[in-house]
Amino acid sequence: MVRSGWVPPVFCVVSTTSTGNQVPVQASVDDLGRLLHEDDVTAQLALATTRLEAALARLGRTPSGLAEVEVLTTDRIALLGVLDVLTDRLAATGARPHTRIREVDRLDRPGQLVALAATLTPREDPHPEGSTMTTSITVLSAATAVQQACPDRVTLPGDPGYDVARLPWNLAVDQRPAAVAVPHTVDEVARIVRVAAEQGLRVAPQSSGHAAVPLEGRLAESVLLRLSELTGVEVDVERRVARVTGGTLWADVVAAAAPHGLTALHGSSPDVAVAGYALGGGLSFYGREHGLATNSITAVEVVTADGSLVRADADQNTDLFWAVRGGGGNFGVVVAIELRLLPIADVVAGMLLWPLERAPEVVPTWVGWTRELPESVTTSLRLMSFPPLPDLPPFLSGRRIVVIDGAVLEDDARAAELLAPLRALAPEMDTFARIPSADVLAVHMDPPGPTPNVADHAVLGDLDDAAVEALLGQVGPGSTTSLLFAELRHLGGALGRPAPDAGVLPRLPGSYALFCAAVAPVPEAAAAGLADGAALVSALAPWATGEHLLNFADKVVDTASGYDAADYARLRAIKAAVDPRGVFQANHEIA
Repeated sequence: MVRSGWVPPVFCVVSTTSTGNQVPVQASVDDLGRLLHEDDVTAQLALATTRLEAALARLGRTPSGLAEVEVLTTDRIALLGVLDVLTDRLAATGARPHTRIREVDRLDRPGQLVALAATLTPREDPHPEGSTMTTSITVLSAATAVQQACPDRVTLPGDPGYDVARLPWNLAVDQRPAAVAVPHTVDEVARIVRVAAEQGLRVAPQSSGHAAVPLEGRLAESVLLRLSELTGVEVDVERRVARVTGGTLWADVVAAAAPHGLTALHGSSPDVAVAGYALGGGLSFYGREHGLATNSITAVEVVTADGSLVRADADQNTDLFWAVRGGGGNFGVVVAIELRLLPIADVVAGMLLWPLERAPEVVPTWVGWTRELPESVTTSLRLMSFPPLPDLPPFLSGRRIVVIDGAVLEDDARAAELLAPLRALAPEMDTFARIPSADVLAVHMDPPGPTPNVADHAVLGDLDDAAVEALLGQVGPGSTTSLLFAELRHLGGALGRPAPDAGVLPRLPGSYALFCAAVAPVPEAAAAGLADGAALVSALAPWATGEHLLNFADKVVDTASGYDAADYARLRAIKAAVDPRGVFQANHEIA
């Protein structure tokens, strides 16, 4: 959650001619030196933090005097998932040290995973005039070096604009990087990456920041590289290919393609960036007929860890081309994507809406209907609960509803025939009609701007009557859920078949993707939303495949759960080859 008023840790090295600035190394031990909480990284970090504060008190100091905290760990990946135990405590005490993580082979005791080493800033000189004691402090900031390399594009903590630049689309996420870079050119991207790597900082590429939750608490040693100002679309009508730059949003791509009778495998929201969506998979309302958006990519241009710009396609840098199509931002900063367009000028699309009281009829009908559909139909079902807000249209404000929406790639007569079983349920609202393909972006009614939210997700197999009952028990009539919506997206068809010449994601598993979210303007709402989302996922666990669509996994999950085991092993090998120092930091990291 956003914590106002705290200046985050900065990167610095402190040197002094005086002594006594080192705090004894602290660990999760008792007063006799015995390890507590063996193999429990969360508890060890919490107790080590408490002991650090006690050590400071014995020295007559407070956490605000910390210059540097170094976290020693034998398991960096496990530590990253719980680092907020330390960073939140530092925030609460007003401390602003440079915080770094150093992975080591072993610590002092078997089962010990964490220890904290700390350095204090020197006290003000207490000696009278003429004292020979002198103190000098040299602050060498790695983040400042990045700023100096591209001064008009990089902001640091405390700079005007830093707090705005670091905000992702999901406003519930408190991103506090060492620096935020907003380049306008590919040359600036390359310069920022090169200097950040030289200074030992990581680089986290980000366009819109819709799925930023997994990055929270992990950016203290990172440059957040926002691509929102590096945008543009070029459409090659003859080849039916769009070249999309940097952080361009889907709304701009669809608008550029539409005058030529073309569209793309875009998602359900106009303000999602092409890069994050397509590089992570990309689930479209055209997906059951045309497959994943990631496999419509024909080439990428990538800034690698040494600042070089390379092109990857079917003929050159083929391993990289395979990996980025589904492996996201783990391998470099993708500054351009070329993707195939579809010759679709208009389409039958829209939504059907009922009051939530009708869900016991609508949900099983939709589930049964999806079992027999041709691949030309891709739809989703949502059970939604809206607060009574004046900004919402009357058919949504303060209401609980069930909605089916999507697209039908058929002529009007065939589309009407396919939709007939749903229309037989007499929806309160029916907007399915032939519309320009550019208007499909508005069908799903996604929030029109940045919103604080929390979410959960699962991939489900075939659903039976018991699964429908489990869903309705959590979010149907009579439930008291805090979730804004619980959604089932219909998979299968071309989404479930391996695409020819595909990247690491040749297909999606399962029959349905479950995604649920709650608006989280305050911590209490976030806690309720997370609990209700987890309860829904748990209720449907008997039908879950155990896999994840990482684009939908808006929390820390095992990245391997998004891939076939052999493919994940290959991804790791490619990551080690193209980014051996681990410069690039994706929201779902390939270790």
